[in-house]
Amino acid sequence: MVIRSPYPDVEIPDASLHDFLFGDFGDRADAPAFVDGSSGATITFAELDGMVLRIAAALAERGVGAGDVVALFAPNTPYYAAVFHGVLRANAVVTSVNSLYTPGELAHQLADSGAKLLFTISPFLDRAVAGAAEAGLPSDAVIVLDGAEGFTSLRDLLATTAAPPAATVGAGDTAVLPYSSGTTGRAKGVILTHRNLVANLLQIGEMSHVTEQTKILAVLPFFHIYGMTVMMNQGLQRRATVVTMPRFDLPEFLRIISEHRIQRIYIAPPLAVALAKHPVVDQYDLSCIDVIFSGAAPLDAELGQAVAKRLGCTVLQGYGMTELSPVSHCMPDDQPMDLNTSGFAIPNIESKLVDPESGREVGVGERGELWVRGPNVMAGYLNNPEATAITLAPTASCTPATSRRSTPTASSRSSTGSRS
Repeated sequence: MVIRSPYPDVEIPDASLHDFLFGDFGDRADAPAFVDGSSGATITFAELDGMVLRIAAALAERGVGAGDVVALFAPNTPYYAAVFHGVLRANAVVTSVNSLYTPGELAHQLADSGAKLLFTISPFLDRAVAGAAEAGLPSDAVIVLDGAEGFTSLRDLLATTAAPPAATVGAGDTAVLPYSSGTTGRAKGVILTHRNLVANLLQIGEMSHVTEQTKILAVLPFFHIYGMTVMMNQGLQRRATVVTMPRFDLPEFLRIISEHRIQRIYIAPPLAVALAKHPVVDQYDLSCIDVIFSGAAPLDAELGQAVAKRLGCTVLQGYGMTELSPVSHCMPDDQPMDLNTSGFAIPNIESKLVDPESGREVGVGERGELWVRGPNVMAGYLNNPEATAITLAPTASCTPATSRRSTPTASSRSSTGSRS
């Protein structure tokens, strides 16, 4: 049985992600868009817009254009967002790289994605240079955000006086290539279009009450689709303030929450263990927290309830995959739910459970694969038609008018949580 979201469909505009997120910031132009949690350094919405246009212009000067791929191998900082959107504004594609990757893993992603340039930071430079060389990229293809002798820096790019190129990408063009193992196997490039990303922001917008007054803590990485969509881009869309952390450290995490008065935090379940049990938590004023949202793996209901009780906040969770941009199901802010569930399907989503062996739709209480259809479904796996054919089912298997793509399958042996 095909089950539709209980929420009305939202209209998905025919727009690029840049056109959707940027534009008239109104009275938020001089408000902080991104804040470095450690240093307090701030980029306003207007400053970010200017950076994005200058980065796009500088990339165009270096020959980057429509369809070209640029890799981003860096931790969370306000400048991550500037480079990410600068690449998209240059009509190019971002492939976001796990900041823990070895040179060999980096080289695989660079080669598989066909990346022309690699952005990184100086502490990652040894791995970046080695990975780039293994993938056949010259050393001058490496750009170091914070600067390093012999390498182009972000400051160099921002010094350009050139005009940005004409915007030529459309909603159906590829925007990002995050890498995911999918259901099994080696990490694969997930082709997500501008429409996929715009759609998922609008879909989750019906469930989460993020406003201009909200401060979001981005401790989970932007290279992961969870951080990319739910933290970085949702913050931009809602004109909220996103406070970044380059890595997790519990005392620093708690200090930033307390000092910046963070209201909304997105976590993975291991962090919930610390929030529920670590004694250092009691040393900080965390009364500012309204919502903690858990994803990336199932959150134990008892653990979630312990966090909510200790911190006096609402704890929610959801389900998703990189291949779904990433959210397909989540708990709404305004409707308390049993933490043994993953919440409701988001707007524009149809889903069903299928026995993977027989293809038979399963009934209530039976286990099966979760099949999902909606405008957030990936276009496929890069350079991997076999994996794409296995994951995307014929469009006839789920009806709806909201997506031109086939429906992906994802293991749902756990009843809760988000995976990627």
